[in-house]
Amino acid sequence: MAAGLGVLAPSSAAAGRRVHPGDSIQDAVNYARPGDTITVMPGTYYENVLITKRLTLRGYGARTVIRPPVTAVTPVTPVAPPATGASAQAPAAKPPATPATPATPATSATPATPATSGRALACSQADTGICVMGTAEQPVVDVDIHSLTVSGFKRNGIWASYTDRLSVQRVISEKNGTWGIAQERSTRGLFRDNTARDNAESGLFIANTVDREGGATDTLGAVVRRNTLTGNRIGVTVRRVRNLSVYGNNLTGNCGGIFVVGDEGEPGAGDMTIRNNRIHENNKFCKGNSRLPDIQGVGIVLTGAEETVIRSNDIRGNVGASPLSGGILLFKSFVGATNTDNVIRDNVVRDNKPADLANQGTGTGNQFVNNRCASSVPAGMC
Repeated sequence: MAAGLGVLAPSSAAAGRRVHPGDSIQDAVNYARPGDTITVMPGTYYENVLITKRLTLRGYGARTVIRPPVTAVTPVTPVAPPATGASAQAPAAKPPATPATPATPATSATPATPATSGRALACSQADTGICVMGTAEQPVVDVDIHSLTVSGFKRNGIWASYTDRLSVQRVISEKNGTWGIAQERSTRGLFRDNTARDNAESGLFIANTVDREGGATDTLGAVVRRNTLTGNRIGVTVRRVRNLSVYGNNLTGNCGGIFVVGDEGEPGAGDMTIRNNRIHENNKFCKGNSRLPDIQGVGIVLTGAEETVIRSNDIRGNVGASPLSGGILLFKSFVGATNTDNVIRDNVVRDNKPADLANQGTGTGNQFVNNRCASSVPAGMC
């Protein structure tokens, strides 16, 4: 059993390719065939990794660590896999003292695959640890990232775009400059048993897109389950998406717990379930910015959301003086979108200030049923 996370070490039968300290994870990814399993052995690896094909990347939990390159890196271009019978051992990394030189089109032996778009290459060089990148025409399907640590990147620990059935499990993503684990333009993602801590923005972030406005997209049943989120600005943010579940997570020590964010676009954000989460004492203070006021003492916030069910959560001790502070808050949208037809029921909401429950704005059809709480705004919802 691996130390730190209590996860089973990958079996030799599952290790199509092995990467050892001093080898390059990216080289192993480049030469892998779709469906291969790459096992990253215990050690620290200083690189960015770009994945544009179906594969499994797995390590040994806290013992396998990916950190930013020590020196500037050149763009990563996936190459075709070797002919059948080539060695399964990952090629050794070039010595750090010899910077890589980008190949020009005239001398490149193998052209980039169609999925290697400019956006993918940009992601791999944007101070992000692991990028999983498809395209609108060809999403990346069935990538599995399992049991490793991504730490200290200037932007994101893991970033995914145009994926289907991405699975991120038992990953530690910590001390990254934006998001710990993030996904956009994607469907059927599974985020389970991860630890996202001390990231500058959200520990887990799921959105329709981050570079333009637009109506909510259908995640086709994405799942955020049994994760531990602590020390982040926000534990979990789901922004302009529909049809997913957030359940069984432990959120504490963040500035805010769970944010569901919509806008005036159509379709609206919502049609999701947030249940059986433990959301305690998210009382870290985070200064406001151009998009949000100060954040402190926030349990669950809905803003511009519809048809969302919040049930059977345990929400305690979230205390602050921010406009967003409190246990469960239906907050007036900054862009005029209302909260409508949401159901808040069977939650334990105690010792949150300024109130355990609050319903602001002019939205209609919201129901507060059978919640165990002591204070509400307006009064009478407990």
